[in-house]
Amino acid sequence: MGERGVRRRGSILGLSAAAAALAVLACARADVQAPATLRPPLSTLAPTTDPATLVPSAPASTQTAIPSPTPNQPEPVLSPTLPPTPTLPAEMEPESIVYSSQPGDTLRALAVRFGVLPSDIRSSSALPERPEALIDPDQLLVLPRRLGPTGPSERLIPDSEVVDSPHAADFDGSGVAAEFDGYLNRYQEYLGARWYDGAEVIERAGRDNSFNPRLLMALLEYLSNWVTDPTRPTGDAWRYPLGRIDPQIPGLYRQLTWLSNALGEGYYGWRSGTLTELTFRDGSIVRLAPDLNAGTVALQYLLAQYSSGREWAQALGPDGFVATYRNLFGDPWSFVHPLYEPGLAQPPMILPFLPGHVWAFTGGPHGAWEKDAAWAALDFGPSSVETGCAQSSDWVVAAAAGLVVRSGGGVVVLDLDGDGREQTGWVLLYLHIATQGRVANGAFLEQGDLIGHPSCEGGIASGTHLHIARKYNGEWILAAGALPFNLSGWVAEAGSNAYQGALVKGTQRVLACPCASQETRISR
Repeated sequence: MGERGVRRRGSILGLSAAAAALAVLACARADVQAPATLRPPLSTLAPTTDPATLVPSAPASTQTAIPSPTPNQPEPVLSPTLPPTPTLPAEMEPESIVYSSQPGDTLRALAVRFGVLPSDIRSSSALPERPEALIDPDQLLVLPRRLGPTGPSERLIPDSEVVDSPHAADFDGSGVAAEFDGYLNRYQEYLGARWYDGAEVIERAGRDNSFNPRLLMALLEYLSNWVTDPTRPTGDAWRYPLGRIDPQIPGLYRQLTWLSNALGEGYYGWRSGTLTELTFRDGSIVRLAPDLNAGTVALQYLLAQYSSGREWAQALGPDGFVATYRNLFGDPWSFVHPLYEPGLAQPPMILPFLPGHVWAFTGGPHGAWEKDAAWAALDFGPSSVETGCAQSSDWVVAAAAGLVVRSGGGVVVLDLDGDGREQTGWVLLYLHIATQGRVANGAFLEQGDLIGHPSCEGGIASGTHLHIARKYNGEWILAAGALPFNLSGWVAEAGSNAYQGALVKGTQRVLACPCASQETRISR
């Protein structure tokens, strides 16, 4: 249980000389790092065994990433600005269009997508006062039509079939792989500390990156036919099953991680209003249709990485990816689950450390898991007289009450609705939690209870710290988006680049920086 009776202090405290140094760090994803080499085919190790049942693997390496240079001072937080809106000749009056709001829409994101200003958007129902706040789903909005030609506007797949949503919770990947009995059913890969079969690799990649394993399996089939074709691939077709030729990402897990990050660039770029167009390999550009949903944009963005404009249009057509999906699982729209309901709000959360203990706000909004597709995470470093990956006696605590549904490999996942599923309701991800003292899987924690000690475990880090992120119904919730992180009244703001930003409480402002300077110190 959490430490009790610790007297609260002011929000920002000075440090004693013994605690003047705070861990300086860089942070990245969790425990499966890019493989340095591929394991040789098992048939060369055990030639007497049937080679059809023996599968090469891509084990995780132990190589250490080189941290990026550490800034000396925090960067100021810039006010977000809208891109220029398209202009029409003076004699032309734009016609009006009617749009029904989708779950996750905000005035600001819609203004960027439609090329208008937030003030141009009207409705007979009340609209949020803040442009960044969520609009209730299915609200009719009237906007001026300012855009010229755009790309395809057909919605191909629901958002809930792209992220690791409630409909993904009961997915039986092994059953599907066995039913179609393609090469995936015989594939194996060594991740962390054990062998995984092909379906398990997909399910783990989906869980780690919070993307729907059903979608990942369908994309694997579309790009490589591994689900239905029993033929063992050779060469690059085996080493890079999703066709992304890069020595840093061989093997199915790393390929799926790259693919998930590309999906995230589209999905969360659309959510945040930072993505409006696609650039293809041949240099051509298309403006995205403004009434698309985030899941369809994720697919459009991913498929643009593989093709020219003409090939891309075919991939989005009736004989493209959706046909592959239907052959495996049926109609994707049969898996619709609303991810946001009206009035959705973050439950009350506290800063994830003990009261009166001074920490540094070392990382503003940045990638939740892999790179920076979804800026859903924040970083905090404990006070220390040592820099780097030093052992810490300080404690990370539960920001809210919940059930521990995963604990291991530097990760603790806290399920706030207590149903034992990461795909439903609010979920908190804690990364870089030390093995020693870490809370056990299955424990129920009250707000403020002890979770474990910060460390460098579970990923690539150059200093002891905590990385924390939120999910709701399987979607990463952007740390400074429509539902910004609010920890003990400190609200997150994003910077112009990942890891920059601030926490704001009334007139107080704490800036993010891995330099752990005076401006970064925070306590509760």
